[in-house]
Amino acid sequence: MIVDELWPNGPKFIRGGGFPLGTDAVLLAAFAGSVRAHRACDLGCGTGVIALLLAWNSPSLTVDGIEIQAGAAETARMNAEINGLSDRMNVITGDLREYRSLLPAGEYGLVAANPPYFPSGSGKQAATDELATARDERSCTLTNVCEAAAYLTKWGGRFVMVHRPERLSEAMCAMSACGLEPKRLRMVQYSASSAPNLVLIEARRGGKPGLDILPPLVMTDGSGADTEEIKRIYHREA
Repeated sequence: MIVDELWPNGPKFIRGGGFPLGTDAVLLAAFAGSVRAHRACDLGCGTGVIALLLAWNSPSLTVDGIEIQAGAAETARMNAEINGLSDRMNVITGDLREYRSLLPAGEYGLVAANPPYFPSGSGKQAATDELATARDERSCTLTNVCEAAAYLTKWGGRFVMVHRPERLSEAMCAMSACGLEPKRLRMVQYSASSAPNLVLIEARRGGKPGLDILPPLVMTDGSGADTEEIKRIYHREA
């Protein structure tokens, strides 16, 4: 078993099942850091990266995760254990489309999702069925994710999601249709001159219209080195 440490003396993650420790998950957890909540849920939690980082960063927070793939869910539980967070991080093996039978309605101040980015059957096929399920919408769509988030989020609570910029309009429409009003948006780009490759969105259940568009999160400077913000997120300060 190989265990990766995100930063020195920081959270550890078991490398397994073909699921890499992705930048998108780390950035979403950082983006959600400004949301105050006592209870959170990670929809399609995979090996538990977002759920674990949320719990790690907020000692008073308890997090439930839902994951359809049994192997990934078990790895998430192991990740919680090796980080001493089993008492505040619970992982349910289940299909998020069955949210009504899995978790209570309106109990979460924060719901997070790093859903499949691509419509089912589009683009390059993943190497394994496990990665394909995480990559494309064969097991859940954007609408499925937003419906589950709306059911679970308490009135005034927040839903945060990371997705691809080319599907931003679709994502925001799905949120609004489910009663989750987009309130905060931030593009992520590799350099100041490159096009965005990720988008971070925060919506509020029952929120009024009004979207705050933040400056982009730029990952590297002109020399290709990490920006100061990325250093802070990854605890790489000198």
